[in-house]
Amino acid sequence: RQQRHPFKHRASTMAMSSALRMASGCGLRAMPSTRVRFATTSSRTVNVRAAVVNAEPVVVKREDVITSSPANNVTDHIFEKIGYNLHKRADHPLGIIKAAIAEYFDDKFGAGVFSQFDDQYPIVTAFANFDSVLVPPDHVSRSPNDTYYVDSDTVLRCHTSAHQLEMLKGGATKFLVTGDVYRRDSIDATHFPVFHQMEGVRIFDAEEWESTGVDPIVLAQGELKDTLEGLARHLFGEVEMRWVDAYFPFTEPSMELEIFFKGEWLEVLGCGVMEMKILEEAGLGDKRAWAFGLGLERLAMVLFDVPDIRLFWSDDKRFTKQFKEGMFRAGGAGMTKFKSYSKYPPCLKDVSFWLPKEGNSFTENNLCEVVRNVAGTLVEEVKLIDEFENPKKGLTSNCFRIVYRSMERSLTDEEINALQDQVRADMVSKLGVELR
Repeated sequence: RQQRHPFKHRASTMAMSSALRMASGCGLRAMPSTRVRFATTSSRTVNVRAAVVNAEPVVVKREDVITSSPANNVTDHIFEKIGYNLHKRADHPLGIIKAAIAEYFDDKFGAGVFSQFDDQYPIVTAFANFDSVLVPPDHVSRSPNDTYYVDSDTVLRCHTSAHQLEMLKGGATKFLVTGDVYRRDSIDATHFPVFHQMEGVRIFDAEEWESTGVDPIVLAQGELKDTLEGLARHLFGEVEMRWVDAYFPFTEPSMELEIFFKGEWLEVLGCGVMEMKILEEAGLGDKRAWAFGLGLERLAMVLFDVPDIRLFWSDDKRFTKQFKEGMFRAGGAGMTKFKSYSKYPPCLKDVSFWLPKEGNSFTENNLCEVVRNVAGTLVEEVKLIDEFENPKKGLTSNCFRIVYRSMERSLTDEEINALQDQVRADMVSKLGVELR
């Protein structure tokens, strides 16, 4: 299964219409749930003159995200990831890729022309997260099965586009936004519910298309394609590329850029010409714009040959010492790749159960949340391996395989058995299943 696309919200067979996303890593470092986390203020005042915009930090406490609201579905495992800011660490793979992309934009458009925002507050309104980027009211991405709700009107942002309208209203015309984003998701080597995105937006004035005599949509789309093809060459070298038509509610036309890399076609990013309704809401109805989005984890995994997304959150020196600020080489030529160290053995545990007859308490995402909240980053994969129906009982049976593996040490039978026992108990109490 390929990784999720930055412009798509993975939830069912429906295409993702949430903006600018990618897969990201999970945390290996355990932290007490009472520890105060740090995030930063939202961009209430946008300084568009600065090349890099830094906001003053603000404390995010546990009670800010895990509330008594019936709609709240944020777990301690997710809360503990807030404030890590991996994308702001110069010697981290994500920080290295972010810097390489920013360098490309400075080289192409001029130093500081694109303002950089990487300090936006991760708790946003549901309006900012969905409505401001035209996600339909009945879209699957709004479901609590897919999104972390603080309360019925507030969420952990699913994409950095949640700040887009605010920035446009504040006067930003050319900008890159990077940040951690949150989505309930499956568990495997390329998926985790906390990941990092970078998106870019560029506004066109009427003089720009009037002076050239080119239709504004054609002008914007042409510059967008040229810019992103150049970015792909900057990151991956001289590779074969192709554009694929796509659908996103916030852009029209919408496209995905794919490259042929290491023998297969790889989705790199999603993009398009911004819908006029968004510009009109920002008071920019006489303008045109393009937007793109990509995921830092996916790029870093491909460019550095990182095999497991959990490694991005590791403090193990065998991992961290392999990455240094400035190590990126355009096209990856001569760039040092990640060298794997000892891989500890997995521990497989199967759990079989009857699904509840009524209600929707059981979903694969809900199961993954139960497992994560018990085992944290010791869980490597949760996979459905068997399913059958018993017509006499009118019940459906599932069997999931849970793979436990630490990236840093061997796990003991005792600790895995204790984790699995707790998972089984929580599946009954929280998901309403009947164990077999």
